[in-house]
Amino acid sequence: MGSRTSSLLQAEEIEQIQKETGFSKRQIVRLYSRFTSLDKSDNGCLSREDLLRIPELAINPLGDRIIHAFFMDNPESKINFRQFMSTLSLFRPIKSHDKDIENPCNSRDNKLKFAFRMYDLDNSGMVTREELLVILQMMVGSNITEEQLGSIADRTIAEADEDNSGAISYENFVKALQRADVEQMMSIRFLN
Repeated sequence: MGSRTSSLLQAEEIEQIQKETGFSKRQIVRLYSRFTSLDKSDNGCLSREDLLRIPELAINPLGDRIIHAFFMDNPESKINFRQFMSTLSLFRPIKSHDKDIENPCNSRDNKLKFAFRMYDLDNSGMVTREELLVILQMMVGSNITEEQLGSIADRTIAEADEDNSGAISYENFVKALQRADVEQMMSIRFLN
């Protein structure tokens, strides 16, 4: 399997993906194998349905939003391997060698932009109370009442909304998370 998978990826492609994402050659080959196993139509692209076959995403309350993030910049609802890797690279832990790269995919800023886009359902550049309620509902299900959800949303907006717009801007979002370890919270360990 490993030799077949690596033979489908050209050495130049692997090298370019390494430069773009920071993944090692072994990680790229392993993720390519996973990508091809998800590609049931064998067309070199994944659809939303293909990603829903990942058990961890299928059971994650925010799985739909995470999957949506793979397609944010792609209106055709299909992603190729490079697009897949680009999105996955956001979740790569930050290593000391990443600090030498001018704007690594997995930078704190890129992780924050990605997280903000998860909440900004209509891509307006603002997270409204209604959007926050939708995300909170996804996260907690029916474990708390509508009133409690509303209270959480109102308190969150009150704490983060420094310009009193009634919503959370990206700048508000970044400031609210300035002490949070976003780099750690938004990291997945990828096996070598």
